[in-house]
Amino acid sequence: MKHLVGKKLTEKIPFMGDEVEVRKLSVAEILDLQKVIEKAGKDEEGQMKLLQDVIKVAVIGADEITDKEFKGFPISELTLLSEKIMEVSGLGGTEGN
Repeated sequence: MKHLVGKKLTEKIPFMGDEVEVRKLSVAEILDLQKVIEKAGKDEEGQMKLLQDVIKVAVIGADEITDKEFKGFPISELTLLSEKIMEVSGLGGTEGN
């Protein structure tokens, strides 16, 4: 099993009529994101930053997108993508499964 430590798994997820490749987050990445979630608070700006951070960590190539470019995406699409990222990583979205 030790030879699998650090191995990155990905899954293709539908996004805006196309597909993006999403990395399954490691335990360490999820713990880091939990710290970001705590800092985000409930204001819109904090929530938007959190959404961006989740997507930048998990979606292949998203780290190259600027803050200004992120603002060009529909919020509903970004939210759905973030939810799918969490699902792929084993968090949330498991009710009824």
